[in-house]
Amino acid sequence: MKFFVDSADVAAIRELNDLGMVDGVTTNPSLILKSGRDIVEVTKEICAMVKGPVSAEVVATGAKEMIAEGLRLARIAPNIAIKVPLTWDGLTACKAFAAEGHKVNVTLCFSAAQAILAAKAGAAFVSPFIGRLDDIHLDGTDLIADIRTIYDNYGFKTEILAASIRSVNHIVEVARIGADVITAPPAVIKSMASHPLTDRGLEQFLADWARTGQKIV
Repeated sequence: MKFFVDSADVAAIRELNDLGMVDGVTTNPSLILKSGRDIVEVTKEICAMVKGPVSAEVVATGAKEMIAEGLRLARIAPNIAIKVPLTWDGLTACKAFAAEGHKVNVTLCFSAAQAILAAKAGAAFVSPFIGRLDDIHLDGTDLIADIRTIYDNYGFKTEILAASIRSVNHIVEVARIGADVITAPPAVIKSMASHPLTDRGLEQFLADWARTGQKIV
């Protein structure tokens, strides 16, 4: 499974990247706002740091305008994946970008039917939003399972990028189902290392070591 970091925080991305935990990055207008930085400047810095795809999102709603914005974003760096919403105009833009050899991340996917359209339009990634489905009392992981089955049935090459990840359980569940990629905030990825029994065991080991009166260095 590939790990994408859902962030525009350069320092947080760098920490994970230095540990080999970053296969790509996803950004969106909300994350750019949170960073407080210019979209071109911060995206260029992230692209220089990360070898994998970095999703940069268009903000236009019409296909013609999306294409103009997407081509501008693609000029930032060779590893840009142009991010478009799963609307009819977004699919139109996706088809145009894919025809030119650009990677496209089709975002805000909430149904298997939408995911089929993204694959047909040539998307490199489709981003089903798990957490937002959970928010309306639907099981977001069911959508990942449905898309996995459909894509495998027909050999679609579009990668399933599980998004709106809120917890470690989300990551484990979509890994079990077979999502190709997860994108999650740095804090969620780092929390995968935490377990109360690990903390308890370490506490006991340190207490016992102190009783020996020894030092390693």
